[in-house]
Amino acid sequence: MHKRFVSFLFFFTVSTTSILFFIIAAILRFVTYPFDKRLRALHQLTCFWASLYTWIFPWRIRIEGREKFKNNTTYMVVSNHQSQLDILVAFRLFRHFKWVSKAEIFKVPLIGWNMALNRYIKIKRGVKDSIEKMMEDAEARLGEGSSVYFFPEGTRSHDGKVKAFKHGAFTLAKKCKVPILPIVITGTMKALPKYSINFHGIQKICMRVLDEIPYQAFANLSIEETAEMVRQVIIKNLKILEASMYPDVQESNS
Repeated sequence: MHKRFVSFLFFFTVSTTSILFFIIAAILRFVTYPFDKRLRALHQLTCFWASLYTWIFPWRIRIEGREKFKNNTTYMVVSNHQSQLDILVAFRLFRHFKWVSKAEIFKVPLIGWNMALNRYIKIKRGVKDSIEKMMEDAEARLGEGSSVYFFPEGTRSHDGKVKAFKHGAFTLAKKCKVPILPIVITGTMKALPKYSINFHGIQKICMRVLDEIPYQAFANLSIEETAEMVRQVIIKNLKILEASMYPDVQESNS
């Protein structure tokens, strides 16, 4: 009962505060767009909006390596995907990027409308025309100087293991010759597992930004080789991060 009440309180808070934040976002978009074509100010407001919920609810979240996400560099950002909570955690980077997200999310009142205001990138999985449009939009955002954030697994992992990577992000990184910025996230699956909306107690969550992979490091690799190389980097560093956060679990499994 306690867990359900906390979950209800969380979603009630999100619903009620989103009304105010969306009004502010719409005004900010109207006022700043003439001189802020990349919508950096609007994205920063969205970062605060999302981060607010992670500050007021009892998750212990740590962000490491934020300084590696340089403000003056355009990246293809890729990370593992354990939970819907990953999205809120990523906003705590307070760095400029455009999400690639399921088209259904854009239909969610207020939050989805704000995603459209931000010119985030929508995709309908498995629909060829939508995938092609997503690639065009992502290339355009990169060309404008905005980093683009992908979850290359395509969907959340149900067991925390990093699944095979789809190739879209790496196709774009090679075509646009931008560095790849890998990120690892752990703990979100424990806090909000796939197919669950219940509160699962106080959980330790960490997002770690890794060293960027310059274009020269994968310029001569195929798209498939690039995707697998980055996947192995994320898998390796995810294991290191989990070992540091959950040493008792690691010892019991050894």
